[in-house]
Amino acid sequence: MNPLLVAEQVGTPCYVYDLGTITDAHADLTKSLPHPSTLYYSLKANPHPRIVAALAELGCHAEISSKGEIDSAVEAGVPGEHMLLTGPGKAEETIDYALGHGIRHFSVDSPVDLDRVGERAFSYGVEVECLLRVNADSAMTGGSGLTMTGTASQFGADAAWILEEPQRFKAHGIATVTGLHLYMGSNLLDEDTLVSQFGIAIDLVVRLSEQLEHLREVDLGGGFGAPYAKTGSRPQFPNLAARVEEMLDDRLKGWRTGEPRISFESGRYLVAESGVLVCEVLDAKRSKDELFVVLDTGVNHLGGMSGLRRIPRSGPSVIPASGIPHEPEDAVQTSVVGPLCTPLDTLGHDMAMPPMATGDLVTVPNVGAYGLTASLLAFLGHRAPMEVVTRGNEVLVVSQLQVKRSDLDPDRFFDPLSTQGV
Repeated sequence: MNPLLVAEQVGTPCYVYDLGTITDAHADLTKSLPHPSTLYYSLKANPHPRIVAALAELGCHAEISSKGEIDSAVEAGVPGEHMLLTGPGKAEETIDYALGHGIRHFSVDSPVDLDRVGERAFSYGVEVECLLRVNADSAMTGGSGLTMTGTASQFGADAAWILEEPQRFKAHGIATVTGLHLYMGSNLLDEDTLVSQFGIAIDLVVRLSEQLEHLREVDLGGGFGAPYAKTGSRPQFPNLAARVEEMLDDRLKGWRTGEPRISFESGRYLVAESGVLVCEVLDAKRSKDELFVVLDTGVNHLGGMSGLRRIPRSGPSVIPASGIPHEPEDAVQTSVVGPLCTPLDTLGHDMAMPPMATGDLVTVPNVGAYGLTASLLAFLGHRAPMEVVTRGNEVLVVSQLQVKRSDLDPDRFFDPLSTQGV
């Protein structure tokens, strides 16, 4: 459904997600991966339960890292045995919450992390299997995106450490390391870079498997890139499957029969193109020699994490409802900003746009990943955008996140007598 028609009914700002686009992206990615392999959907990209459910129906397992993401996966109908809990710091309450929801599959980043998972699993009386996340000794080079291995990192255990003290990484009681988890980079856009990182990962698996026997799963990560908040299409990787299969056949010969099972993970590639943000112009004015267009949305709804380098820096394609001007003389150099009381709430400077007036609508494409939940939603307390999930011309669900403070009983935390006179 046309996002502008949706916005006319539900108001702005609003995110509109199309499940048909997600189905197409899933088909493109799975045909680019070795067969057989498992694909995890990383909920950090977009935890909307309807999106998670659509990907689960397509066969994706869920990679989650918090109680909130567990809740989203459960609401989406993902069974606990299809969830993998990851993250460099897992609190006991998070592990307990996962165990209580039937999750028996964890990625661990250190001996302490493995011990904590093992101790909590023992208290529940259940056995769990763990992937050991590994930080390679050498960084991936070439390509674009964000390198997440080969340097000092909070993610995983250094490969040299594992090789030096393998006994510390094998098991803790009933938590057993049965696989490896390698994630080399994020938002990688070309096939050669992906092949390079998977080659480094597979070589490392071979080295580590001499110390860590009976590996049942090797998660090679992903990092499959896609445009963020800009016009463009997700990249295609026509020869990736064959090239990775050749490496696996050469170095991990049992993989075709699941010894070990090969898995990958993806967030942005699967959902980025599905999302469009529709906004309204609240004001258009000049200051000195600069034209400002003020929207009803900003970094509180889009791109708030860009300063953390988790997603590309802001600089989105802001497209007027009338489209991009065909004649260059129609364009005006414009600074597009949001409604927040900070000059940091700027989506772009010197953007070529047609003259805009109060009430005009604009759209930002490719924001199905790292959109609303990767933003500064609580800052200044503006209401959250509407989120509308569609398939073709059918509207499936309309929802809105709520940020509110709940008062708790102080007696739950403090002895009433100890707080008298405070």
